[in-house]
Amino acid sequence: MKKFTKSLIAGALLTTAMASSAVFAEQKIGAVNVQGIFQAMPQAASIQETVAAEFKDKTEEVSRLEKDIKYYLEKNQRDAATMSAKQKTELEGKIIALREEYTSKAQPLQKEIQQRLQLEQNKLLGLIKQGIDAVAAKEKYDVILNANAVAYIAPDSDISKLVLEQVEKIK
Repeated sequence: MKKFTKSLIAGALLTTAMASSAVFAEQKIGAVNVQGIFQAMPQAASIQETVAAEFKDKTEEVSRLEKDIKYYLEKNQRDAATMSAKQKTELEGKIIALREEYTSKAQPLQKEIQQRLQLEQNKLLGLIKQGIDAVAAKEKYDVILNANAVAYIAPDSDISKLVLEQVEKIK
Protein backbone atom coordinates (compact mmCIF):
# COMPACT_ATOMS: atom_id res chain seq x y z
CA MET A 1 0.00 0.00 0.00
CA LYS A 2 2.85 2.38 0.80
CA LYS A 3 4.41 1.76 -2.62
CA PHE A 4 1.13 2.55 -4.32
CA THR A 5 0.76 5.85 -2.39
CA LYS A 6 4.33 6.85 -3.19
CA SER A 7 3.81 6.04 -6.86
CA LEU A 8 0.57 8.01 -6.91
CA ILE A 9 2.21 11.07 -5.29
CA ALA A 10 5.24 10.86 -7.62
CA GLY A 11 2.92 10.62 -10.64
CA ALA A 12 0.91 13.62 -9.47
CA LEU A 13 4.05 15.69 -8.95
CA LEU A 14 5.42 14.73 -12.34
CA THR A 15 2.12 15.59 -14.05
CA THR A 16 1.98 18.95 -12.24
CA ALA A 17 5.56 19.77 -13.21
CA MET A 18 4.93 18.92 -16.84
CA ALA A 19 1.69 20.92 -16.95
CA SER A 20 3.27 23.98 -15.32
CA SER A 21 6.24 23.93 -17.71
CA ALA A 22 3.82 23.76 -20.65
CA VAL A 23 1.96 26.79 -19.31
CA PHE A 24 5.19 28.76 -18.88
CA ALA A 25 6.32 27.84 -22.39
CA GLU A 26 3.21 29.48 -23.81
CA GLN A 27 3.73 32.81 -22.04
CA LYS A 28 5.40 35.65 -23.88
CA ILE A 29 7.62 37.65 -21.52
CA GLY A 30 9.32 40.94 -22.29
CA ALA A 31 11.52 43.38 -20.44
CA VAL A 32 11.67 47.18 -20.50
CA ASN A 33 14.39 49.50 -19.26
CA VAL A 34 12.11 52.19 -17.82
CA GLN A 35 14.99 54.33 -16.55
CA GLY A 36 16.69 54.22 -19.95
CA ILE A 37 13.49 55.23 -21.72
CA PHE A 38 12.95 58.06 -19.23
CA GLN A 39 16.45 59.41 -19.83
CA ALA A 40 16.11 59.09 -23.60
CA MET A 41 12.94 61.20 -23.65
CA PRO A 42 13.58 64.83 -24.65
CA GLN A 43 11.00 66.00 -22.11
CA ALA A 44 13.10 64.55 -19.26
CA ALA A 45 15.94 66.95 -20.04
CA SER A 46 13.65 69.93 -20.13
CA ILE A 47 11.95 69.19 -16.79
CA GLN A 48 14.87 70.61 -14.81
CA GLU A 49 14.99 73.76 -16.93
CA THR A 50 11.22 74.28 -16.75
CA VAL A 51 11.12 73.95 -12.98
CA ALA A 52 14.20 76.17 -12.58
CA ALA A 53 12.53 78.88 -14.68
CA GLU A 54 9.31 78.53 -12.69
CA PHE A 55 11.07 79.11 -9.36
CA LYS A 56 13.69 81.57 -10.66
CA ASP A 57 12.60 84.55 -8.56
CA LYS A 58 12.42 82.59 -5.33
CA THR A 59 15.79 80.91 -5.88
CA GLU A 60 17.39 84.28 -6.67
CA GLU A 61 16.02 85.67 -3.42
CA VAL A 62 17.43 82.75 -1.44
CA SER A 63 20.74 83.12 -3.27
CA ARG A 64 20.81 86.83 -2.40
CA LEU A 65 20.25 85.95 1.27
CA GLU A 66 23.17 83.50 1.12
CA LYS A 67 25.43 86.18 -0.33
CA ASP A 68 24.34 88.71 2.29
CA ILE A 69 25.02 86.25 5.12
CA LYS A 70 28.45 85.46 3.69
CA TYR A 71 29.25 89.16 3.26
CA TYR A 72 28.29 90.04 6.84
CA LEU A 73 30.17 87.04 8.26
CA GLU A 74 33.31 88.10 6.37
CA LYS A 75 32.80 91.70 7.52
CA ASN A 76 32.48 90.51 11.11
CA GLN A 77 35.75 88.54 10.85
CA ARG A 78 37.59 91.27 9.02
CA ASP A 79 36.45 94.31 11.05
CA ALA A 80 35.82 92.78 14.47
CA ALA A 81 38.96 94.29 15.96
CA THR A 82 38.03 97.84 14.94
CA MET A 83 34.29 97.75 15.67
CA SER A 84 32.68 98.98 18.85
CA ALA A 85 30.65 96.64 21.04
CA LYS A 86 27.42 98.23 19.78
CA GLN A 87 28.43 97.73 16.12
CA LYS A 88 29.35 94.10 16.81
CA THR A 89 25.99 93.48 18.48
CA GLU A 90 24.10 95.10 15.58
CA LEU A 91 26.06 93.09 13.01
CA GLU A 92 25.51 89.81 14.87
CA GLY A 93 21.78 90.63 15.14
CA LYS A 94 21.68 91.29 11.41
CA ILE A 95 23.43 87.98 10.70
CA ILE A 96 21.01 86.08 12.95
CA ALA A 97 18.00 87.73 11.31
CA LEU A 98 19.32 86.91 7.83
CA ARG A 99 19.94 83.28 8.81
CA GLU A 100 16.42 82.94 10.17
CA GLU A 101 14.97 84.47 7.01
CA TYR A 102 17.15 82.18 4.90
CA THR A 103 16.02 79.09 6.83
CA SER A 104 12.36 80.08 6.62
CA LYS A 105 12.58 80.50 2.84
CA ALA A 106 15.16 77.94 1.68
CA GLN A 107 13.71 74.78 3.20
CA PRO A 108 10.11 75.27 1.99
CA LEU A 109 11.41 76.31 -1.44
CA GLN A 110 13.50 73.15 -1.70
CA LYS A 111 10.47 71.01 -0.80
CA GLU A 112 8.29 72.87 -3.29
CA ILE A 113 10.85 72.38 -6.08
CA GLN A 114 11.17 68.66 -5.25
CA GLN A 115 7.39 68.22 -5.32
CA ARG A 116 7.15 70.01 -8.67
CA LEU A 117 9.96 67.89 -10.15
CA GLN A 118 8.25 64.73 -8.88
CA LEU A 119 4.94 65.81 -10.44
CA GLU A 120 6.56 66.36 -13.84
CA GLN A 121 8.49 63.08 -13.65
CA ASN A 122 5.31 61.21 -12.78
CA LYS A 123 3.65 62.64 -15.91
CA LEU A 124 6.46 61.20 -18.04
CA LEU A 125 6.32 57.86 -16.23
CA GLY A 126 2.60 57.81 -17.03
CA LEU A 127 3.44 58.21 -20.72
CA ILE A 128 5.95 55.38 -20.46
CA LYS A 129 3.30 53.18 -18.80
CA GLN A 130 0.89 53.95 -21.68
CA GLY A 131 3.63 53.03 -24.15
CA ILE A 132 4.34 49.75 -22.36
CA ASP A 133 0.63 48.89 -22.31
CA ALA A 134 0.26 49.66 -26.02
CA VAL A 135 3.30 47.58 -27.05
CA ALA A 136 2.28 44.71 -24.76
CA ALA A 137 -1.21 44.64 -26.27
CA LYS A 138 0.01 44.96 -29.86
CA GLU A 139 2.76 42.33 -29.54
CA LYS A 140 0.61 40.09 -27.27
CA TYR A 141 2.99 39.96 -24.30
CA ASP A 142 1.69 38.20 -21.19
CA VAL A 143 4.25 39.71 -18.80
CA ILE A 144 6.48 42.79 -19.01
CA LEU A 145 9.26 43.08 -16.43
CA ASN A 146 11.51 45.98 -15.52
CA ALA A 147 14.87 45.22 -17.13
CA ASN A 148 16.72 46.42 -14.02
CA ALA A 149 15.07 43.64 -11.98
CA VAL A 150 16.07 40.83 -14.34
CA ALA A 151 19.43 39.06 -14.32
CA TYR A 152 19.37 38.16 -18.02
CA ILE A 153 17.34 39.41 -20.95
CA ALA A 154 17.42 37.81 -24.37
CA PRO A 155 17.93 40.51 -26.99
CA ASP A 156 14.58 39.77 -28.61
CA SER A 157 12.80 40.10 -25.23
CA ASP A 158 13.97 43.67 -24.60
CA ILE A 159 11.20 45.88 -25.95
CA SER A 160 12.57 49.20 -24.67
CA LYS A 161 13.13 50.56 -28.17
CA LEU A 162 9.56 49.73 -29.20
CA VAL A 163 8.20 51.39 -26.07
CA LEU A 164 10.28 54.54 -26.69
CA GLU A 165 8.94 54.74 -30.24
CA GLN A 166 5.39 54.31 -28.91
CA VAL A 167 5.91 57.03 -26.27
CA GLU A 168 7.14 59.43 -28.96
CA LYS A 169 3.89 58.79 -30.87
CA ILE A 170 1.77 59.47 -27.76
CA LYS A 171 3.11 62.90 -26.97
